[in-house]
Amino acid sequence: MTATTVIAILAMAGATYSTRLAGLLVGPWLPRHGALRRAMDALPAAVLTALVAPAVTAGWPEAIGAALTAIAATRLPTIVAVGVGIVTVATLRALPSSY
Repeated sequence: MTATTVIAILAMAGATYSTRLAGLLVGPWLPRHGALRRAMDALPAAVLTALVAPAVTAGWPEAIGAALTAIAATRLPTIVAVGVGIVTVATLRALPSSY
């Protein structure tokens, strides 16, 4: 493991914990209703979408894996749906590509 990798991991850990701490400290002053509250409620889905969208557009295996994961998530427990996505992408990446 290089020094750059260690620094990146520590920076991500610091960002994660500072975000959580800020939520605990600022949480009592956030509005309980209104437009800002609705925006704050939508924030986790927006962040998840921003993280997943680039991966889904990386290629066909990823797009197909995301679609099957979304379908599986409507019927199966989350961990199983994630497994479906992982197995799908890994299998499709292992196939010889002709494109």
